[in-house]
Amino acid sequence: MSKLGRLRDRWAGVTPEARDLALAAAVTAAAFVPGLDMIGAQFGDLPRHDDGFFAVVLVLGLTLPLAVRSRWPAATLAVIATCFAAHEVLAYSPTIGSLALYFALYSAGAREERFRRALPAAASAGYVAFAVLVTLRGSPSDLPVFVVYYVVLVLFWMLGALVRQRRRQEAERRRLTALAAAADERARLARELHDVVTHHVTAMVVQADAARFLPPERVPEVFAAITGSGRDALTELRFLLGVLEATGARTPGLGALRGLVEQPGRAVELVEEGERPALPAETELTAYRIVQEALTNAAKYAAGRPATVRVGYGADLLEIAVTTEGPATEAGALGSGGRGLGGLRDRVDALGGRFTAGPSGDRFLVSAEIPLRSDG
Repeated sequence: MSKLGRLRDRWAGVTPEARDLALAAAVTAAAFVPGLDMIGAQFGDLPRHDDGFFAVVLVLGLTLPLAVRSRWPAATLAVIATCFAAHEVLAYSPTIGSLALYFALYSAGAREERFRRALPAAASAGYVAFAVLVTLRGSPSDLPVFVVYYVVLVLFWMLGALVRQRRRQEAERRRLTALAAAADERARLARELHDVVTHHVTAMVVQADAARFLPPERVPEVFAAITGSGRDALTELRFLLGVLEATGARTPGLGALRGLVEQPGRAVELVEEGERPALPAETELTAYRIVQEALTNAAKYAAGRPATVRVGYGADLLEIAVTTEGPATEAGALGSGGRGLGGLRDRVDALGGRFTAGPSGDRFLVSAEIPLRSDG
């Protein structure tokens, strides 16, 4: 980084109060440097006379209030404008310290909140009174000169007001961005809760229903499966709590597919093609949720029908296809919030992939293609 860049970064890290103190000190020091007096603002073309003690007081009244221009912009403008008017009406020698008036106008436009509407009117009235006093003192300036100088002062005020408006717009943009991020996070957690609760509760209901038609010697096996589903649900709910508490709990992923499909009461075949790479947690979780939601829907709407889960690991693409054989039966028997497949589509879209779900001949097919990005 260049030396100029380092200085710029340091200045950006300085507090507004410290900047104001530095500006006030610099302008005050410059006001007493010989040769710089001709740079200052002059008004009225009155004959100038030598300075005295009161002129020094007025110069200090012009420059020192800049130290608090960010904290009290209206008061700063009032003091500086009064001192500037007195300095010009009394026709003291020009001073570069009079440029503080422009800084004060800019700061009032950029930072004043409480008197934002009243201050321009008061300042304009003060300018009219100032112009009258200068004219009474014998100024040769005519009306156009007064108008031009007023426009210059207004431009500095408007420059500050423009900066203030942009600050407010940026603050509003950050607020809306934060709200959108919070809404996205709530939607993501809602999808997670839907996937976890719907899948495991559906599995428990289906297994409990099946127990009525099984021989007595197999009933303990079904109850064990129900217990396992309940424990899996608790595990995944703990994961969600871990996300909320930022505890770093481990997400379910592709390695858990075998346990997902091998549950009593299900006729599901798992086929994995290729070598599974290390993938980002969000990709693994999305793939797991796709299979979980598809099997949940199969248990709801095509109870007892065989299903096949195919997962293909390509060089740059993860392919998932869950096929349920035969037409769906008792559609909606267990009810559905309608969030599952739509939520999966949102997840896959966010990863830059493609998701489809619908009938395919005499089967129901849920498929997804997700671009692979290695986690290493």
